[in-house]
Amino acid sequence: MDPQFSLQDVIRCDLCETPVPPKHCEICHIHLCEACVGKHLSDDTKDHYIVPFKLRGSIDSLQDVIRCGLCETPVPPKHCDICHIHLCEACVGKHLSDDTKDHYIVPFKLRGSIDSLQDVIRCGLCETPVPPKHCDICHIHLCEACVGKHLSYQSKDHYIVPFKLRGSIPKCSKHSTKICILLCEECNVSMCAACDSSSEHERHKKEDILKAMVKKEELIRKDLQELEMSIYPRYQEAATNIPVQRADVRKHSNKVKTTLDKQREALHTEIDTIIQGMKSEIDGMDAQHKAAIDQQEVAINNTIPEITQIILDLKRLLERLQDKLDTSDVCLVSEYTSRTKEFRSLPGQFQVTLPTFTPQEINREQILKQIGSLSKLSITYPVGTFLDEPRILTDIQTKYRGSLKSLRSVSCLSDSELWTCGGDNILRLYNLQGELLRSFRTKSWNAPRDIAVTRSGDLVYTDWHDSSIILVSGTQIQTLITLWGWRPLNLCSTASGDLLVTMTSDDRKQTKVVRYSGSKKKQSIQWDNQGKQLYSSGPYIKYLSENRNLDICVSDWDARAVVVVSAAGKLRFRYTGTPSTWESFRPRSITTDSQANILTSDYENHLIHIIDQDGLFLRFLHNCGIQGPYGLCVDSRDNLFVAECPTSKVKKLQYYK
Repeated sequence: MDPQFSLQDVIRCDLCETPVPPKHCEICHIHLCEACVGKHLSDDTKDHYIVPFKLRGSIDSLQDVIRCGLCETPVPPKHCDICHIHLCEACVGKHLSDDTKDHYIVPFKLRGSIDSLQDVIRCGLCETPVPPKHCDICHIHLCEACVGKHLSYQSKDHYIVPFKLRGSIPKCSKHSTKICILLCEECNVSMCAACDSSSEHERHKKEDILKAMVKKEELIRKDLQELEMSIYPRYQEAATNIPVQRADVRKHSNKVKTTLDKQREALHTEIDTIIQGMKSEIDGMDAQHKAAIDQQEVAINNTIPEITQIILDLKRLLERLQDKLDTSDVCLVSEYTSRTKEFRSLPGQFQVTLPTFTPQEINREQILKQIGSLSKLSITYPVGTFLDEPRILTDIQTKYRGSLKSLRSVSCLSDSELWTCGGDNILRLYNLQGELLRSFRTKSWNAPRDIAVTRSGDLVYTDWHDSSIILVSGTQIQTLITLWGWRPLNLCSTASGDLLVTMTSDDRKQTKVVRYSGSKKKQSIQWDNQGKQLYSSGPYIKYLSENRNLDICVSDWDARAVVVVSAAGKLRFRYTGTPSTWESFRPRSITTDSQANILTSDYENHLIHIIDQDGLFLRFLHNCGIQGPYGLCVDSRDNLFVAECPTSKVKKLQYYK
């Protein structure tokens, strides 16, 4: 060999072949370049000791370079073969005091020689190997024979669990030193013995948490099976059938119209006006029918992703149940509540009796009778039953603060997400867990008067000061409508996709409701049959909502009334409260549900009024923790969201069974 060459001229990094590696692992006997040192050290299946290349082979003993994992004492004589950590004699006790996991201390030279955890774990009382039980309070392994003996020690509490569940029972959230041994079936929360003796759960039915887990696991399996095999396919089939229903509406309507046309041809021009009137009536019924189908589609499509997510969550949870559970898993299983019953019945279902036309022989003297009769469209929905007392399902604390910047309006983006606005200039999107998903400042930096979610999922809001209506689509914020001589108050989206907007004139002497299709004005509603204004004047609250029968419902705060007009703008009725609320009734927000019932918030009296589509009072929603209700909206399953002005909370209420 040429004497000018050295050994490092031909030796390379064993990982990347870089020549002249400057480092060497004295334990693995591998040469390393600087770039590969970190990669090599990341292999934590064995120990490593990196030295300069020129010092390779100079270490006499492995223990000369290995130190205690807690205090760095060299030449540690012990090793925990479960935690894979080297220990000096002084640190063994400290390491064993960590009772969040198991430990097994062996001499350093025997490290890594244990094949299985249960090969070395024994009963803490009699040394029987492979103990099947564990006391999760005393942290001691037990064979079957010693369980009774251990439980006889009455100086402290005990809770025996299968060995594989050791350490998985959650700590009590109220008593951190105790574990949960019971599940309160009424509250669906796990609790310790101290909670059991408290007055909070005194008369509630409880069950051992392990037994409850077995039942909940079985319930999860049954729910998953029913959701996958029965409920979800029915929803898919119903969603697929929506276009067919729409086509059938057109087909049937065209058939009826064709029959009418034949009669019109026979009666000539004398009956054209009458026939056209009937056509218009059919179109109106078509609109009502399609609106019902649209509402059904929204309800079904809003629910399908929720069912899909539940199926994924349940599958994921069941997969994790096959392994050793940790505390979070047991909490999820023990606190699991089935929602299958909620999904068994498809939302928005209805029965429909389609209109028909019955032709008659032509008789000029009795032309109206000869034309025939057109039956009315009849849509029958399942009748909902009110709960005796409404229940608060969710309580969301928003970021709105202060009397001038408190929460005012809420609008559902989906059954699990909702937009909010208040007295500040920020609009916020929350989920049911109270997490803020999105927020943005208004285009003009003015506070919005109201918000609404369109059928396409976009957000619209009114800007009083800027006399405009703003559309928020994705990340794009643009002016949809600019008003001249008028200022927008409140707004809502309709089943057909139109926008209804209440607005007042700049001189504050007139108020009207205007219907828009996109930015195009389609209809204006302002006067009754006597030429009087339907709504009070001034810039006061006038929330509005379209009912299932296409009525337009307005909560007129200054008039102390709910004003309801037909889709054509004809006054149907005014609701001015009940005898007990007449003096103080000033409605704030308003919404409608799938039963065509009208709900309006009564801020002063801390309650919600429910009236039917003809103005008949049905009941109050109160005595359930509502404080100063303001904004209202309902989801596809008729859960009511209430925006509380004093607390700036959104509360989700169930009021139907």
